[in-house]
Amino acid sequence: MNPSEILNLLRKRPFQPFRLHLSDGSHYDVKHPEMAIVSRTALAVGVPSRRKEGMAERVDIVSMLHVVRLEVLEPAVA
Repeated sequence: MNPSEILNLLRKRPFQPFRLHLSDGSHYDVKHPEMAIVSRTALAVGVPSRRKEGMAERVDIVSMLHVVRLEVLEPAVA
């Protein structure tokens, strides 16, 4: 996956949540632009806390080589 594609999604306003599909079949949902940091070779993804809104429970590092697809998600209805 090209890092600039992910950066474009993170910078888009209004922000649209998206899902990263990985080569092992797993996925990460990025629901806030602050929950992902892009580098040339890797992506740091914050896994949302179940206890505290807006906080990450942990941060997983994903190799760009394993991101196979991006899927734009529907925004949550208020």
